[in-house]
Formats: sequence, C-alpha cells, structure tokens
Amino acid sequence: MATASLARRPGTKEAMFAWEGKDRNGKNVRGEMRAAGDALVNASLRKQGILVTKIKKQTFKSGKKIKDKDVTLFTRQLATMMKAGVPLLQAFDIVGRGHANASVSKLLNDVRSDIETGSSLNQAFRKYPLYFDPLFCNLVSAGEQAGILDSLLDRLATYKEKILAIKGKIKSALFYPVAVLAVGFIVTAVIMIFVIPAFKSVFSSFGADLPGPTLVVMAISDFFVAWWWIIFPAIFGSIYFFLQSWRRSVKMQAFMDRILLQAPIFGDLVRKSSIARWTRTLATMFAAGVPLVEALDSVGGASGNWVYADATKKVQGDVATGVSLTNAMQNTNVFPNMVIQMVSIGEESGSLDGMLSKVADFFEAEVDDAVDALASLIEPLIIVVLGVLVGGMVVAMYLPIFKLGQVV
Repeated sequence: MATASLARRPGTKEAMFAWEGKDRNGKNVRGEMRAAGDALVNASLRKQGILVTKIKKQTFKSGKKIKDKDVTLFTRQLATMMKAGVPLLQAFDIVGRGHANASVSKLLNDVRSDIETGSSLNQAFRKYPLYFDPLFCNLVSAGEQAGILDSLLDRLATYKEKILAIKGKIKSALFYPVAVLAVGFIVTAVIMIFVIPAFKSVFSSFGADLPGPTLVVMAISDFFVAWWWIIFPAIFGSIYFFLQSWRRSVKMQAFMDRILLQAPIFGDLVRKSSIARWTRTLATMFAAGVPLVEALDSVGGASGNWVYADATKKVQGDVATGVSLTNAMQNTNVFPNMVIQMVSIGEESGSLDGMLSKVADFFEAEVDDAVDALASLIEPLIIVVLGVLVGGMVVAMYLPIFKLGQVV
C-alpha cells in the first residue's frame, strides 16, 4: 500500500482518498492520498502512469473523547519511532492508522496536514490547545531549536507518564470511598421508601407508644416517600452543579483547593502530589534548556492546585527581578523546608534539574505510600459508617418488637 500527499494552497481543506488502479505494467496497485478533491488525486496518479479504476473518500467515524492517556501514548510512540530514525510524517501516519480511537487518528492526521504545509511541529500542536498544553508545545519547540527533538519527546513522554500515574493513584484513592458511600445512600433510600412503610403498617396494629428512635426513622421514611421525586433530582443536580462550578469558576477552584490542602485526611496527599507535579514539571522544562522565568509559566498550571499556581506566579515575578529561586520559593510559604534546601543545593552546584528530579522522585514515592495508607484507613471507617447507619435503622425498627416481647 502506498501513501502520498498533494501540495495544497493555504486554507484549502483536504481529505484522505483511497484509490485503486493499474500501473504501466498492468499490475493492480492501491494506496491512499491526501488532497483537496478526487480530481486532483486522479490527475496526480495519471502523471505517475497509473490508470485509476476506483477512488473513495475516507470518512472518520466519530470516536471516543481524547484523554490525557491517549496523548501520553501518542507521545511515547512518536518518541520511540523518531529515535529509531522514522521520518516525522511517516511516524504520524503509522501512529494515526494504528490507534483504536478514531478521534485521535483524525487529530493526528490534521496535525500531519499542518506539518506538510510548512508548519513546524510545535506550531502544529499549538493549533490544538485542548490536547497539547503550553508546556507540551514549549518542550517540542526547544527540541526543534536544539536539534534534539527525539530526546525531548522521550523526556516529555516520561514526564507525562509520571504525571498520569500520580493522577491515577489519587483517583483510585478517592473512587472507592465515593462509590461505597453512593451505594450506601441508594440502599438507605430503598429501605426508607419500601421497607420502613411495611414495618409502619405492622406497628400501627400494636396500639402502643413507639420508642423515640423508631418514631425518628419513621418520620424520615415518611419524608422520603412524600418527596423522593424532589430529593433525588436535588441531590444529583447539586452534585453536578458543584462539580461544574469547581471546574469552570476560578473562585470556586481557589476555595476548594485551599480546603483540600487543609483537609485532615486528604490534605497531605493533595499537597504531596502537587509538589511532585510542580518539581517534575520544572525539572523537565529546565533540563530541556527552557529559561527559568519562561519555564515557570507552565509549572503552576501543571501542579493541579490553585494555591501552588498562585505561588508560582509570585515565584516567577521574584525570579524575574533577580531573586534566587530558593528565596522566591521560601517567600511563598507553601513549599516544605526539604524542597527549598534541595533547590538551594541545586542552584549552588549548577544541577538544579537533577535536584528537582530527585525531589519529584521522593514525593512521588510519598504519594504511593500515602495512597496505600489512605486506603487502609478509609476501609474500616466506611465499614463503621455504614454499620452505624444500617444497623441503627434495623435496631430502631426492632425496638417495638423487643418491647412487645417484654410486655408479653
């Protein structure tokens, strides 16, 4: 199978065409060509001595949403192929064809088309900021300027893999308690709406005063039965509104990030993961030759926490006026003393990127330990909460039966 592409005028929209035909020797051949129309494909193939028998425009099926994992995998594949000496355009073709997600294939083909028209790789990536952030593009740009694009892509792939691993660990630590509590709420609601009313009809025939806990549970059950059609939409709507506000509102992000850092159980985990991502990002940028002030542009957002993003802006402002990185970080009061000391040693020895990488390795290991400790702590807490909740309802509903037994 052959693949070719036609030169196009700026602004002309291209598509991929699959073609079949016969060459000068009468041999059946087929391939693909990117062009602005099938007439151009036919004309180009005729010049090559190919008699076209079939041309079909290829359409990309709508695929799944492009996630960080997809971009990370693409970066690793591209880095591997460039280190192996595969030309850039051919590498994009190979990765695009082999990807299971059609959305990623379309994205890579669009980037490839931009490169074919003369754009540099980092300029092509900058047209898709939703998938390639400034940090990604800055590192690619540094690699292109220094002539070490393959090495920078390899470093970038390693960086994204480590950041993705940290995110995955935090999500796994939070998913279990949230899922269990959600199931607990559903079970409680089912008991309140269907089980408690059955007990209530039985107790009404006793003709005796019911214990206080039983009356409380029955009152809650009556509320659920009467207003369930409002309770459930209100709860799910509130959760959705809260998450959307957290994602879109800067004030909400700042408020919640501060709360998370001060949380008694999760605060330490969030702080360690933010520092790990901050130091890993700065180490990667600095090792790539990006100037420190420029590198700090991308570091704050990569930390994933508004408090550290705001602190990074202050650090950047101080460094731009000639203050050392160590003193600038110390003035923010958000970095542990160990981090500041390691940065100070790195500045004095001229190995800042190496020291930052060691700090990132240390805090990534700390995140692993914190996730394991959190999992071992949360499991018994959830069992206790669910036990008290469900057990309390059971005891409250059986108290009248015990009381009746004592009377008999």
